[in-house]
Amino acid sequence: METKSTNLPPVATAYNGKDRNAFLFGFNPQAELWNGRLAMIGFLAYLLWDLAGYSVVRNVLHLVG
Repeated sequence: METKSTNLPPVATAYNGKDRNAFLFGFNPQAELWNGRLAMIGFLAYLLWDLAGYSVVRNVLHLVG
């Protein structure tokens, strides 16, 4: 059985033998990681936008009197 020699730690290639942080197109484990990261950035951006007073949701739903 052959093993690939890479400079990555063993945990980094746990999913499909490739770097977990690589930006690969298609349906693969790396896409799921990037999707989660971008969702967190988007959520944080909306929270900052809301704190700055530009909330669309709050204005449309009249949540604050």
